[in-house]
Amino acid sequence: MPESTPKQVNLYEAKTHLSQLVKEAAAGREIIIANAGEPMARLVPLAKESRPVREPGQWKGRIWIADDFDDPLPEDILAAFEGSEDDVLPPPSDNTEEIEEK
Repeated sequence: MPESTPKQVNLYEAKTHLSQLVKEAAAGREIIIANAGEPMARLVPLAKESRPVREPGQWKGRIWIADDFDDPLPEDILAAFEGSEDDVLPPPSDNTEEIEEK
């Protein structure tokens, strides 16, 4: 059973016996590390992570998938993804006149 009062150790002792102190902290004991008698740090066990309980069906009615979701892509879009046709996409427009007017 973990002790309720924290154990205070000086920095030198903590460096020398760190592995033992970590075991004590993991067992539930709080360790205070002090420098020249002044508490500087606290070694405590890690809290157990709690996961929220999942309830299936919470998104029912909130999302939808289009009927054509998994239909084949149009040829021009497919070619753009595959990088097979350079002339499928229109060439970049030359907006230099619009930029200069602004």
